[in-house]
Amino acid sequence: MMRVLTIIAVLGATPAVSDTFPFNIGGDFALTDQRGVARTQVDPDGHFQLLFFGYANCEQICSATLPMMADIVDDLAGAATLRPVMITVDPKRDTVDQIGAPLEQYHPDFVGLTGPEDDLQVAYDAFSVDREVLFTDPAGGEVFAHGSFIYLLDGAGDVLTLVPPVMDVDQAVKMITPYLEATG
Repeated sequence: MMRVLTIIAVLGATPAVSDTFPFNIGGDFALTDQRGVARTQVDPDGHFQLLFFGYANCEQICSATLPMMADIVDDLAGAATLRPVMITVDPKRDTVDQIGAPLEQYHPDFVGLTGPEDDLQVAYDAFSVDREVLFTDPAGGEVFAHGSFIYLLDGAGDVLTLVPPVMDVDQAVKMITPYLEATG
């Protein structure tokens, strides 16, 4: 059953959980993880997922969001198993061979997903994520504008809520906990 946040206006407030998500967001995708294994939106072990769209070598929003996701996963380890997942917006650099090591520096359970442009576009469209090259940094390569929300998914890959990246870890944990308890 899909459960979602109905009140997110007040940061740190305990969310109400309902049966209908107010946005048409989320859906099927088929990509490849850093081990070369085919993955979809469904977690193979039925775990909750924190999903983010970014790139492994990003020095902008990703460098704040990826460690935040790792901290949330660790803080909620006693309540449920959360798997941190990032879908790349930079498939030229985030190849199967390259995406894993930078993500695993944040958390050993991080899953990096990549694939051909057409397959990635399916995921971008499903989650309403736009990406655009802003400029090319001579030292670091292309710099992208991309979505910044973290999506909380259940094990079936259904979106439960969106976590704004402006929250601190404690606020995000408070926001996510009712979803874990409601389905647990």
